[in-house]
Amino acid sequence: MQLGGIERRADVVEGLGAAASELVHVIDDDPSMRSAVTRLLRSVEVVAVTYESANAFLEAHHPDVPSCLLLDVRLPGISGLDFQSRLEALGIHMPVIMITAHGDIQMTVQAMKAGAIDFLEKPFRDQALIDAVATAIEQDKRRRRQQSEQVEIIQRYETLSDRERQVMGLITNGALNKQAAFELGLSEITIKVHRATAMKKMGARTLPDLVKLSERLRPGE
Repeated sequence: MQLGGIERRADVVEGLGAAASELVHVIDDDPSMRSAVTRLLRSVEVVAVTYESANAFLEAHHPDVPSCLLLDVRLPGISGLDFQSRLEALGIHMPVIMITAHGDIQMTVQAMKAGAIDFLEKPFRDQALIDAVATAIEQDKRRRRQQSEQVEIIQRYETLSDRERQVMGLITNGALNKQAAFELGLSEITIKVHRATAMKKMGARTLPDLVKLSERLRPGE
């Protein structure tokens, strides 16, 4: 990777980052590496914001756009691997690409088990980094789409009445209309009305659609 170019530091690129549609956050204590990565990503029209430590990253503002984290293993203060292990607790869900000049198998396994997209050893090929970033950004876009869909499903579910939720729960768990009617002490016709209304509010065209939506409401089960 050739060195050079203008490094986009976190304290001077906030406006640029806020306007970007995609961002790569680069945490590396080597100024020449930060500059090289910035220049390379700029060549493929991706904005990189750089930080010299994990603390500097935590203190900065992060625009709410598809992003990934390019994280050096050896950093001043908390190490890259330790920081990666804390991301979920910190509420940071960006995909991570680990980079190091001192990689070993154990380190690679630890990073990948913690969810890293890739583990690149310096000096790495330009295309290897570009490909890893593209994969990470696409993963974050996918996560964001799923999160948005999940919020919409929950909002639809909240429009259901208590009775409609009861009927939906029974039907999506395999109960027939007559079984749901017996369970709730209602007529079968009333069950059909509540079922139809619940499906309409949830945006489900078929019973399998409603079942899938119901499963999305219980992601931990």
